[in-house]
Amino acid sequence: MMEVENLTKSYGETIVVDNVSLSIEKGKLTACIGPNGAGKSTLLEMISRLISQDTGQIYIDGNEVKTWKRGEFAKRLSVLKQTNQMNVRLTVRELVSFGRFPYTKGRLNAHCHEVIDNSLNYLGLIDLQKRYIDTLSGGQLQRALIAMVLCQDTDYILLDEPLNNLDMSFGVQMMSTLRRLVDELGKTVITVVHDINFAASYADNIIAMKDGKLFASGSTDDMITKSVLDDLYGMDVEIIESKGTKYCLYYT
Repeated sequence: MMEVENLTKSYGETIVVDNVSLSIEKGKLTACIGPNGAGKSTLLEMISRLISQDTGQIYIDGNEVKTWKRGEFAKRLSVLKQTNQMNVRLTVRELVSFGRFPYTKGRLNAHCHEVIDNSLNYLGLIDLQKRYIDTLSGGQLQRALIAMVLCQDTDYILLDEPLNNLDMSFGVQMMSTLRRLVDELGKTVITVVHDINFAASYADNIIAMKDGKLFASGSTDDMITKSVLDDLYGMDVEIIESKGTKYCLYYT
């Protein structure tokens, strides 16, 4: 279980995250949704200790994250930011191997290579492992980055817009992969998504942010409703249900 209590972050006079408190269920896929500028990415960055909060506490499995040493924290939680610019010449396998750094500080052992192989295989990258990352398509690179995160072997995985710059087909593949990480490997995945239909189709729970505040949170069935989404986005949203899955159509 992850607990966030009274979390606040400001830049100058602008409050980006405003007194947010919420719980994130372990072993589930949680999607964070909301308009641009809602504070979603900042919330994930504070949870993952990429930036510090102004006020509030963050607990993972009952322990305040500030009390954890960096190396131990990296064995419990991994994060993939929205922008991952790399100007180095790396193969896919070399990139994925970075996930083992918290354990061996770059001195890979036999177990590391086994974990790397498993991660590459899980993301369907075995045939691409010798390719240089600057030759990959957007979808292939995203899969390689997810494989690196998987190779870190953490209980909690935080992803900031992993569908960014992916077409519909690759988006479906990526969300299906995240669903498998939860269902097959027992991971806890928290991801920022902009496409509400992906959240509705794949997430167990949803966190909705608006204007830096927690707008609402709950199960996907409770959150994907016309009343919630109309107020969240300030639009007229129609909900269509087909084969047990809800789909959203937007109107001005």
